[in-house]
Amino acid sequence: MRSNPAKKVKNPRAAHGFVGRTCSITGVGSYVPSRILTNAELEKIVETSDDWITSRTGIKERRIAADDEFTSDLAAAAARAAIKNANLTAEQIDLIIVATVTPDMLLPSTACLVQQKIGAYRAAAFDIEAACSGFIYGLEIGQQFIMSRTYETVLVIGAEKLSSIIDWTDRNTCVLFGDGAGAAILQHRPNSHGLLTACMGADGSKAGLLSVPGGGSRCPATAQSVASRLHYLRMDGKETFKNAVNAMHAAAKESLRRCEISIADIKCIIPHQANQRIIDVVTERLEARPDQVFVNLAKYGNTSAASVAIALDEVVSSGRIERGDLILLIVFGAGLTWGAAVIEW
Repeated sequence: MRSNPAKKVKNPRAAHGFVGRTCSITGVGSYVPSRILTNAELEKIVETSDDWITSRTGIKERRIAADDEFTSDLAAAAARAAIKNANLTAEQIDLIIVATVTPDMLLPSTACLVQQKIGAYRAAAFDIEAACSGFIYGLEIGQQFIMSRTYETVLVIGAEKLSSIIDWTDRNTCVLFGDGAGAAILQHRPNSHGLLTACMGADGSKAGLLSVPGGGSRCPATAQSVASRLHYLRMDGKETFKNAVNAMHAAAKESLRRCEISIADIKCIIPHQANQRIIDVVTERLEARPDQVFVNLAKYGNTSAASVAIALDEVVSSGRIERGDLILLIVFGAGLTWGAAVIEW
C-alpha cells in the first residue's frame, strides 16, 4: 500500500524552523567493477567453502576492482550516472562529498580527484570517513548546505576499493568485502519533504572492534608494520555483530519516532549490506515485513560506504519506489558509527 506522506509524516526539520527549504535526492547512480570473485574462487585462495560463507553471511560473490582502477575511478563513474539521472551537467555541481575508508592516497582528498575526473570545476570538494555509515553521514552534511542556501546542488558519493586493505589469508574477513561506489544528487525540490531526518551515532570506546591499525600517525608504514600485516582490516566479528544489531535497531526506531510514523508506513527498507543474519535480526526486531527489505548482499558483499548507496540506485532503477514513497536507510560501521535516515522520495 502506498504511503501518503503529506498526511502522515511529520517533518522534524520544519519543527525547527526549516520551512520552505527542504532537501531531496534528485538523482542516483552506482558503479561496480566488472570482475566477479565467487565463493568457489575463494575456496582456492583461503581455507573456506561456499557453504561456510553462504550460511554465515549470505554472500555468494563480490566485485573486485582492477589493479589500475582506484576509489576515485569508481566514485567518478557513479557520479556521472547520478548527474545524468538528475538531468544535470558536472558544471552545475557546487560541492562534492566523498565518504570512503579507502582513499586513493592520504592527500589530496579523493573528492578533489573526482572533481577533476568528472569536470566539476566549480565545485568545492572534501572527504569524510565514517566507514560503512559514511553515505548517511554524507547525506546529512550535504543537506545542511542545501537548507542553509549555501549551495544549490551537492553530490554525495560512497566509494570503496576494500580489496586494497583486505588480508587475503584471513578467511574471517576476506570473504566479506567487495568494491563499488554509489552516488546521490541533493537539491531543493519544491513541495517535497525530501530527507526528513537522520539519526547518527558513534562510540569511539569500541574503535578496536573494526580497524586498520597501520598507515596513520600512530603507526606509520615501516618494514615491520608491513611484515606484521598492520595495514589490513581487522575485525572482532562476534562483537561487531552484536553492536551492529543493537545500534541499527535503535537508530531506525528513533528516526521513525521523530517522523511520527510506524515501520508499516515505510515502502522500502535499505539496511547496510554486511551480513544476512544482521539484516534478518534487525528486520525481525523492527517488526518489518520481509518484502519491505531490499537486499543485494549476495551479489556484492559488504562495500562499506558504498553499500546503501548502490542499493538505493538499484531500488530506484528497478521501479520499486515512486514519488512520495518513504524509504528507511540503516547503517553501521567502524568507529563505531551508525545511523538511520527517513527519506520521502
